[in-house]
Amino acid sequence: MRAFVATVKLGTLSRAAEALFLSQPSISLQLQALERELGVALLHRSRRRINLTDAGEVLYELARPLVEGWESLDSAFQAKVKGLPSGKLTVAAGTSTIQYLLPDLVRQYRQQFPEVQLQLANVTGKDGLALLRADEADFAVGSMLDVPNDIAWAPVYHYDPMLITPLDHPLASKESVLLDDLSPYGLILPPQRLSTYRMVDLVFQQRQVPYHVAIEVGGWDVIKEYVAMGLGISIVTGICITDADRQRLAVRNMRSYFPQRSYGVVMRKGKFLSKEARAFVDLIRPGLLTHRDYDESGHSER
Repeated sequence: MRAFVATVKLGTLSRAAEALFLSQPSISLQLQALERELGVALLHRSRRRINLTDAGEVLYELARPLVEGWESLDSAFQAKVKGLPSGKLTVAAGTSTIQYLLPDLVRQYRQQFPEVQLQLANVTGKDGLALLRADEADFAVGSMLDVPNDIAWAPVYHYDPMLITPLDHPLASKESVLLDDLSPYGLILPPQRLSTYRMVDLVFQQRQVPYHVAIEVGGWDVIKEYVAMGLGISIVTGICITDADRQRLAVRNMRSYFPQRSYGVVMRKGKFLSKEARAFVDLIRPGLLTHRDYDESGHSER
């Protein structure tokens, strides 16, 4: 129908093709298909110009307002919805992200969009991916080690791994700390199902350095508290280290042994983001979505 209306309005196949960013043979094939489907001739073709048959006149009268309405649908829709009340935004994130990374972003967002109902879904790993795939969350903010084919991830924030010990611990006064120096001391780590535990285990295994876990417990705040009490040492991500922590803990950068952790926007490929969601992503990094192919669909291997 668009090819038909453009051809009638512009008078030639070549002009219609140029206007629709198609080739002239494509326009010709579309017109032939339309005539076959309707069972009538719509156009008289001549060298210089195309003229309508009687049936073509009838169809043009019916089709033109439909095609023009469709082409202006986006601008008309945007004009209509500007006055509507704001909607809802659901962001999936783990505890550490919600506690340490998101507060300032949430504060800015609430100031700019007080009418939006903002929900922070406290989930990690597979549970977060399940929310994205079920469209129960607009996007997630967090860290990823493995990115499935149907998921897009844009890392934005990067944090170094940190060794934390009590202030009076033998490692606290060492000029430099080697990975082997950690062996005699019990580690306090998150549960094995979480990526931090797997990352620490992988590094020790690859370097063939023995280690042992004294306590498994969830939550960076709990781990920091237990370390301060002298119950062990830990490798944590720099995202959780505050100025107050440096007053009661010895903090040592361990980037020479352990990889950085990156946090960013996670979403399902092909997901349409609402204006509420895009506004939040722009607070994380303006224009983040325009530089990545988020619109591709992806097949999940999980």
